[in-house]
Amino acid sequence: MKSSNKGKDFCVFALPGLFCFLAVVMVPFIYGIYLTLTDWNGVSSVKNFVGLSNFAAVMRDAQFWKSLLLTFKYVIAVVVLVNVIAFLLAYILTRGIKGQNFFRAGFFTPNLIGGIVLGYIWQFVFSRVFVSIGETTGWSLFEISWLSTPNKAFAALVLVSVWQLAGYMILIYVAGFMGLSEDVLEAASIDGASGWVKMKNIILPLMMSSVTICLFLTLSRAFMVYDVNLSLTGGAPYGTTEMAAMHVYEKAFTSRQFGVGQAEAFILFIIVACISGIQVYTTKKREVEA
Repeated sequence: MKSSNKGKDFCVFALPGLFCFLAVVMVPFIYGIYLTLTDWNGVSSVKNFVGLSNFAAVMRDAQFWKSLLLTFKYVIAVVVLVNVIAFLLAYILTRGIKGQNFFRAGFFTPNLIGGIVLGYIWQFVFSRVFVSIGETTGWSLFEISWLSTPNKAFAALVLVSVWQLAGYMILIYVAGFMGLSEDVLEAASIDGASGWVKMKNIILPLMMSSVTICLFLTLSRAFMVYDVNLSLTGGAPYGTTEMAAMHVYEKAFTSRQFGVGQAEAFILFIIVACISGIQVYTTKKREVEA
């Protein structure tokens, strides 16, 4: 009787989720690997087997590796800034300041805005608002649109991404801070631990579970950035801000080289999976319990 009930429970609760996972994730993933071995152009009904020639084409695609290098720079900047800012703000917003719940909601709001809409909003800010400020004040930083030069356009992408992602990470860090044992912190204060010593030796180790989650989320989202890249810069100027995900999309859907595009997507997936796995393994080892 018990085994029968377990079978019914599995069918009711687990089977729909398992089916959705297989249909939405695993089947497309396996089919994508199959496409890396064909010359499909996205339209033809014929898919000729070409072996590993698509991967050889990826090795020769200088623009892909250039976009991947730019993506690495973007990921480093976004991951560091998002987590440092989110951690510090979460620390401040759990100290009992007046209106802290209002500020938490305010910081989270940008995360509710879709990347496409967010990109167009900030495109207006960088191209019109900042330029108007530069014309009024004479500040050289705002004399021309940030989206017109490669370095400033890259900085704009980082700024918008940090503004969007930090609010979500703040909530995770806030939950971590609120879960800290007050007894441990009070004991450290009684023993004479200063603010920095307490932060370094007690708070940070106890917060490593939150750090693990936030680093994983920012890493994966930064590597796969596409919507903000598309709407804010579109790869401009002259393709200097084209990230890896945008290059993969352009290769597959614009150039109609689905096999090569899928091969590039698979390589990007392997890179992200390896880096994320190493990050989770490393930070998990540093987690401690109060």
